[in-house]
Amino acid sequence: MGRGGKKGTYSGRGGKGQTARSGRKMTPIIRELIKRYPKLKGYRSFVLEDNTVVVNISALEKHCSDGELVNPLFLVKKKIIREVSGKMPAVKILGDGTITKKIIVEHCKISKSAKEAIEKAGGNVKP
Repeated sequence: MGRGGKKGTYSGRGGKGQTARSGRKMTPIIRELIKRYPKLKGYRSFVLEDNTVVVNISALEKHCSDGELVNPLFLVKKKIIREVSGKMPAVKILGDGTITKKIIVEHCKISKSAKEAIEKAGGNVKP
C-alpha cells in the first residue's frame, strides 16, 4: 500500500512496465491454435463428400410403369437407391439406355441426354 499524497495505491513506486499494460494477461490459446492449424498434416487435402446417387434411365424403364411420378422417395421405395446415413440422397438421372414409358420426374438433377429421352417418350421433367 502506497503512502502519501494523492498518487493512489503505489504512490509513484512500482506498478509500471508489463503489469501496468492493458489487455489480456493469459496466453491467447485460441489464437495460437488458429495460427498453428494451417501447418497441420493434411490441412489442405480434404475433399467434401458428394452424396449424389446416379440412376440411369434404363433402370427407370425396368422399374416404372406408365404415368408414374419418379422422385427420390419413389426410388427408395422401389429399392433402386438407398438412403445415405439415414438421409434422402440427391439423385441424378443419366441418359444411359432407352426409355419408352411416359414418366414424370421431379426433385432430381438430370442430364441433358436423359431429359431429351424422357421428353421424347412423352414424359416430362419438373424442377
